[in-house]
Amino acid sequence: MSALDAPVAEKDVPSEVGWRTAVVANPARVADLSRRRQMIEEVLADAGWPAPSWSETTPEDPGTGQARRAVAAGARVVFACGGDGTVRAVIAGMLDADAALAVLPAGTGNLLAANLNLPEDPAQVVRLVIAGERRRLDLGQVDGQVFAVMAGMGFDAAMMDDASDTLKARFGPVAYVFSALRHLRDRPMRLEIDIDDRPTVRCRARSVLVGNVGTLQGGVRLLPNAEPDSGSMEVAILQPHHLGHWLGLAAAVVLRRRTVPRMTTWRGSRINVRSDRTHPRQLDGDVIEPSDTLSVSVIPGGIAVCVPPA
Repeated sequence: MSALDAPVAEKDVPSEVGWRTAVVANPARVADLSRRRQMIEEVLADAGWPAPSWSETTPEDPGTGQARRAVAAGARVVFACGGDGTVRAVIAGMLDADAALAVLPAGTGNLLAANLNLPEDPAQVVRLVIAGERRRLDLGQVDGQVFAVMAGMGFDAAMMDDASDTLKARFGPVAYVFSALRHLRDRPMRLEIDIDDRPTVRCRARSVLVGNVGTLQGGVRLLPNAEPDSGSMEVAILQPHHLGHWLGLAAAVVLRRRTVPRMTTWRGSRINVRSDRTHPRQLDGDVIEPSDTLSVSVIPGGIAVCVPPA
């Protein structure tokens, strides 16, 4: 039985008048923000809950400050309305707080919502919050920054860095395909990888992925053994050398074959990747400062998330 099928913790039942809630919304990713606001407020009001506080992200603060102020003001649930980048920023503002995260999917990437089988309909998300089911998920940490979905170094980060906002707005996830084609012939990385107390792995690779969940865009299951509450994360090393290798790797992943060529996986809670030169890096699709290292530590049960009933 996977972690997603495991029994959830006992319900955290709200008071008779309901919890205080807050919404942190990314206006650049939500076209129908006013309609969503009305819907959320109506469902909460029907349940006798107070109206939520509202704040919007900005280029200077993508959600962390807004979430931190919301929980400091007493919010017990913070809705993150945006893509995985917005969710990541909101989580960063909720660390060590007695509050739960509710994900309102919007934007190009919604991988955390997809992996947790969260609904896209805002009204259904609010009803999940009211129902009271909560589940604690692990978080990863890199250079003091948290992530909930996946960290990467190399090809995947370069692909995300080159996918323009214009293309993403026009084509959605397909924009990453155009970006990927530009990086198929990039030089491989020379790596030394330490995972927990295992012997150091030395290899050449095109990408290193550390996944808390395993499903990518379009339902593609890259890391079938990844479980978001296991206390550890899956580490995938992608080692294609030419276009044929890329095609074989992609076909095996899409067709969900038992063995994926040119990809090796491990599991661990302390992952340290060192390269011979600086490479792009990403956390939940957000490109961070390039580096010659990717050091990941796991925060077990780092965030409580509102989820569907088991």
